[in-house]
This record gives sequence, C-alpha cells and structure tokens, in this order.
Amino acid sequence: MEAFFVSTGIVALAEMGDKTQLLSLVLAARFGRPWPILWGILVATLANHALAGAVGAGVTAWLGPQWLRWILAGSFLAMAAWMLVPDRLDDGDAPTAPRHGVFVTTLVAFFLAEMGDKTQVATVMLAAQYQAWLAVVAGTTLGMMLANAPVVWFGERMMRRVPVRAVHVVSALIFLGLGLGVLFSGD
Repeated sequence: MEAFFVSTGIVALAEMGDKTQLLSLVLAARFGRPWPILWGILVATLANHALAGAVGAGVTAWLGPQWLRWILAGSFLAMAAWMLVPDRLDDGDAPTAPRHGVFVTTLVAFFLAEMGDKTQVATVMLAAQYQAWLAVVAGTTLGMMLANAPVVWFGERMMRRVPVRAVHVVSALIFLGLGLGVLFSGD
C-alpha cells in the first residue's frame, strides 16, 4: 500500500503546474467537453505509466542493487531540482481542431506530452524503488487524475487560487527526502 499512496501523492503534487496540467486546461477551454477529455487523460496516463512502470521494474532486474541505489538516489535528487523549474505549454503543444473527436485528440496529445515528463520519470523511479508495478501505476494514474480532473472541470478559476510555486517547492522537498532516504538506506 505504501507504493500506491506514495506514488499517488508524488504525482499529484508533481503534476501541479506541469505542462500536461496546462494541456488539460487548454483542452477544457477549447473543447468544453469534460467527459471525453477526462477519459482521454485516463487512457493516455494508464498507457504511458504502464510502460514507464515496466521500464522501472525491468531496470532493477538488469542492474545490481548497489547500482540501482545510486541511480535511484541521483534520479530522485535530480527530480527535486527539476520540480523547481516551472513548465509552460509551448505554442506547438496546443491542440488543433478535433478531426477524430475530443477523446482521441486528448488521448494522443496527452500521451505525447507525458513522454519524458516529470511524472513519467517519477513513475519509472517509483516502480524501480518499490518493485510493485501495479501499485505504482495505479497510484501515479490516480495522482494524475486528482491533479487534472479539477482543472478540466473548474479550469482557470482553480489555477488562479492554487499557489503553484509552493506546490513545486513541497514536491521538490518530497523528492529530496526520497533521494536522501534511498542514498542513506544502503548497507
């Protein structure tokens, strides 16, 4: 259960102000159809994080425990620093008119935007650390939905009230704690 709860919390915090959360806001503002957008986000996140979790679980089988510990600690510490760099949505990332419908547009845009994103990297690291693929993927997906569903439903009003910088600092501190915990947990 720890893997599930930690994964949920970390991704929900890491997603605040992230480019995929901004993409959710753009999709909601542009299309005004929350249900197909939410289903697109859910399916894209499940697919993306299932792959990321598999990579994380596979890495532990390939590397020895000592190398894995150093890589995980370094990765968590790097994520702590990365959390302090705010994301922005590039002009080229804005969705175009939905030729294949709002669901498919959301699915594709969200899946691609999530590639190499903080939350995808976090999913790889969490799966490697906990060796609990299902719990991590379920947790990171829930965290993603907890961060994005309110944006789809309440949009810009919510984004103005959430102190995104403070959330990024809290997320950075959590990743710092995880990195130090992994670093100093060795034999």
